[in-house]
Amino acid sequence: MSANIRPDLRVTLVQGDTRWHDPEGNRDHYGELLAPLAGQTDLVILPETFTSGFSNDAIFRAEDMAGPTVAWMREQAATLGAAITGSVQLRVGEGVYNRLLWATPDGELKHYDKRHLFRYGNEHLRYAAGSERLTVEWKGWRINPLVCYDLRFPVFCRNRFNVERADALDFDLQIFVANWPSARAYPWRTLLRARAIENLCYVAAVNRVGVDGNELHYDGDSAVIDFLGQPQVEIRSREQVVTTTISAAALAAHRARFPAMLDADAFTLGGPISAD
Repeated sequence: MSANIRPDLRVTLVQGDTRWHDPEGNRDHYGELLAPLAGQTDLVILPETFTSGFSNDAIFRAEDMAGPTVAWMREQAATLGAAITGSVQLRVGEGVYNRLLWATPDGELKHYDKRHLFRYGNEHLRYAAGSERLTVEWKGWRINPLVCYDLRFPVFCRNRFNVERADALDFDLQIFVANWPSARAYPWRTLLRARAIENLCYVAAVNRVGVDGNELHYDGDSAVIDFLGQPQVEIRSREQVVTTTISAAALAAHRARFPAMLDADAFTLGGPISAD
């Protein structure tokens, strides 16, 4: 679908206070926050690990793809008439992944496994790392969803350009779902703007609020950032659900006016660097 006929996209940020190690309670709580959105949005974004909080110990209660949270995501997408995304701990074979789920009203379900595990919090010692980046298409938009610590790695986040493809850039909207403590809020806000500017795209980011079971405090700072690095909407400090509309025409005009992608360096993404 060409940019001049692609519709604008209504994006909803769900900045919630996730309950600690309480999947059923979190599904109920977030379900209440989502209920008024039926028919009012195109895309709903939940925080990282929204059924448990960011916990290494949650691995012991990890569900699988046949579990209640995957079913809940499908049900929410159908009820809301919107795509919905967020991450949870999911067991696949012998490993547990911090897995971002992407569900749409037509029953489609895709996923992305967090590539960069948070070494500072020992996530890499318990969870398995993903390898493949995900790009999805929704209502004419190409969308790249990522998870928290991925934000610090611009090569993996890079919007690659291929002149031989109809949609020459990989994506139009980049999503970050997070549990990003307030002690590191300045890097969060700064890097979100950097990713939007360098990737010539919108960025939508959802962080949690409150205090978790590790006594870490979260300020939220969920936001939608435009391609110039300007916040279209930004929310702080309290539980809140906000919907904003991003413009396909404005994005296309910016890319035509400032086509930095034509001067970008071509590259391919490889696997993790070996320690050998």
